[in-house]
Amino acid sequence: MKISSQGGNGAGAFSVLHHLVCILLSMAKSEDSEKPGRIKQLRMIAQIIKQANPKGMPIVFLSAVGTLAVVVVIGLVTDYLWYSLFIGVLAALTVGLIVFGQLAQKAQYSILHGQTGAAAAVLQGMRGNWEVTPAIAANRDQDLVHLVVGYPGVVLISEGPGSRVGRMLAAEKKRVARVVLGVEIYDVQCGDGEGQVPLGKLQRHLMKLPRNLKKPAVNEVKDRLRSMPRNMPMPKGPMPKGARMPRGPKMR
Repeated sequence: MKISSQGGNGAGAFSVLHHLVCILLSMAKSEDSEKPGRIKQLRMIAQIIKQANPKGMPIVFLSAVGTLAVVVVIGLVTDYLWYSLFIGVLAALTVGLIVFGQLAQKAQYSILHGQTGAAAAVLQGMRGNWEVTPAIAANRDQDLVHLVVGYPGVVLISEGPGSRVGRMLAAEKKRVARVVLGVEIYDVQCGDGEGQVPLGKLQRHLMKLPRNLKKPAVNEVKDRLRSMPRNMPMPKGPMPKGARMPRGPKMR
């Protein structure tokens, strides 16, 4: 990862978990006519997990049942069986959802991996005061540079081999610097090569960045960059369709 700052750890798995919990809560509150749609969403996520990992759903089931069994055994030993049953069901659902969310996230990353624009799909799933402009620069090899604005400042994220995207990032950094004078600009290479950040860790790395700007300054930078012309149109290729990632933790 070619980046000029460091930070703490993110919570990528909870991006999917948050999405799943929202579905479950809306299922409980929605009318009967809406429930089949919600159930269908969960089934679709389960199918994605099954395709990526045939053992995925059994792992979810066993993790939930195992958690329930442990809590019930503790209840039997302490003579609090009925209380432990209630706690056990809640604990089993929680553990099952966490495991389900982690497996769903891995499955979605595996689907996006290798597709043109995959990094943009992941970036657009971030929660909080982030603005993503996909493909502000591109070349014939479908290497891309995406623009992200948030509390850290400006972040340029590239997709493609390091030997090709280095010059693109440097050129875009100079171009952006002329528009946002004095604002911190980071450059990140997304990929599997040496010095690059894998797709599955991209959100986490952006969440690590220091908060250099306050909200009014972030909005001012966004306004400046919206007027900046794009170098090239998006190249033709297999862009991820409907592959927007569930939104992650909010940066406060």
